[in-house]
Formats: sequence, structure tokens, C-alpha cells
Amino acid sequence: MRRSLLRACALILATSAPAVALAQAPVPGAGTPASAASATASAPEYRLAAGDAIRINVYQNPDLTLETRVSESGSLSYPLLGSVKLGGLSLSQAEQLIADGLRNGNFVKQPTVTIVVLQVRGNQASVLGMVNRPGRYPLEMGDTRLSDLLAAAGGVALAGSDLIVLSGRRQGKPYRLEIDLPSLFATQGREQDVIVQNGDVLWVDRAPMVYIYGEVNRPGSMRLERGMTLMQLLATGGGTTQRGTQKGITVHRRLPDGKIQILRPDMDESMKEGDVVYVRESLF
Repeated sequence: MRRSLLRACALILATSAPAVALAQAPVPGAGTPASAASATASAPEYRLAAGDAIRINVYQNPDLTLETRVSESGSLSYPLLGSVKLGGLSLSQAEQLIADGLRNGNFVKQPTVTIVVLQVRGNQASVLGMVNRPGRYPLEMGDTRLSDLLAAAGGVALAGSDLIVLSGRRQGKPYRLEIDLPSLFATQGREQDVIVQNGDVLWVDRAPMVYIYGEVNRPGSMRLERGMTLMQLLATGGGTTQRGTQKGITVHRRLPDGKIQILRPDMDESMKEGDVVYVRESLF
């Protein structure tokens, strides 16, 4: 009898142990929702601005639904409340303001207000210069970054420079930031991917050019790549013709004082913006 009782106890422990271990083991991804919620909460909200078209809904009160546009003064006229100033408020702040007004005025006991932005007109930024789709773009998210704005404009055009300039105003003062585009995607580049604000202008200049003529197969202007040497430039121009020679190549370079300097560089010497390269005809 005693042995039977011991066997039964051992069987119970053996079958219950995995269940206990499973209950104590951490569930994969258990912390993911909390971390995602924290990341969402920390992201800045969109703030309403003059010109924005919005729809205001009050739960179970369809007569209080309103589609309107925020005026230049940042206000709008809402049923029962009259003029309400929403400009500069985040969506959650604007919803709370209207809900408090309806509650405090004894119009709705427990109002649940939602605001949907139908068209962004107040928060916009411009992208100009050598991009594929220049124009004005709405800043639909509160944390729209420079890379987001550049992507919306279709990216830098083929003839665009790697140097981009973001200008605007911060705290009432002029703001200007020059950014080397390749470094934006480097390891520490996130620090340069700044948040774009209303009224900002992103400018992409034309890429630096060099010029080659004479006895080359494809003379003309060419994009100056980083660190491009004379040999690389010659290769980009299709090399010399049958009558051309690499001996005696001259480079006309403009100095800071405006004077032209004529050089006879080595083939591995780096080119500079505006250089004019002449490939001579072989005498033999």
C-alpha cells in the first residue's frame, strides 16, 4: 500500500512539473507590446495648423459631427461651443478641449471626441532644386524627418549634388543646416536626420561638374565624383581617340582670385570642380 502511494505521488509530480516550468518560463515577445506602446507614446503628435481640413466626431452624437477648416487665426466655429481655438494643439489636446467644453456646458455627459485630419495644409515644407519631384509637401506626421521629405520628393536627381541644405526658422531665429547626404546613412547619421518643421525649405544643388574636350571619344561636361582622378575622368570620357595621347594633357583650373592656372597633372591627381581638361593630338 505504501509503495502504491509513493508511485502515485511520483506520477503526479512528473506530470505537473512541465506545467509549472511552462508557467514560469518567459513568453517570447511578451515585452514587445509594452515597448511598442512606449515607442508610440514618445513619438510627437501632429499639431493642427491654419488651413488644415478636419472632421470632428462625437460618439453617439451624429448631430455634432462637423467637417471644417482651421482658420488663419487657428480657430473654428463648433456647434454649442462657438469659436474654439485649435491651432497649435495636438490631436489629443484638441479632442480633450472639445470634450471638456461639451461636458462643462452640460451638453453631453460623457463625450468621446475624435478628430481626423482630412487634408494637411497648415504644416508643409518645400523641396527645391535637383530632385525628381520638386514642390510643397504636407508634414502629415509630427516626426517627419529630412529623409522622409526627400523620399516624398522622389530622391535626388541624377544631376543632383550630395550636399543638401535645410533652411527655415527655429525659435524665431533663422536656421540653416548643410548635410552631406551619404553621411546621413552612416552609423551616426541618424543625428543629422533632423525633424522637418512647417515652412522649412530643402534645397538640392546641382552636382559639381568638370569638362573634357579634345581627342576623347565623348567630350563634354561630366559629373565630378568624389575623389575622381584625371585617369577616371579620361575613362568616363571614353578614353582617347586613335589620334589622342595621354602625354601633354592640360588642366585649366580657376583660382579663388578668378585667374586661370594651366596645369600638367599626373594621371592619379584628383580633379576639382570646374576643371577643364584638354587632350592633345599625338604628333607621331
